[in-house]
Amino acid sequence: MEVKIGVQHAPREIVLESGQSVEEVERVVTDALAGKTQLLSLQDEKGRKILVPTERLAYVEIGEPAVRKVGFGTL
Repeated sequence: MEVKIGVQHAPREIVLESGQSVEEVERVVTDALAGKTQLLSLQDEKGRKILVPTERLAYVEIGEPAVRKVGFGTL
């Protein structure tokens, strides 16, 4: 599942593919925003951890990756 994280004062968003379910990611984000933790901590499919200070979060977008269509159209 694709997760996009917007960070305040950063020109680009963080994009990662997570093996966690939508519910797990939503719970982690909600706990971080509720002040239960100082960091938003997510793990990508390759086992890397992404840590973002909760006071710097702008937004978190949780969703399935879009399937890209590649091909040529006929006229």
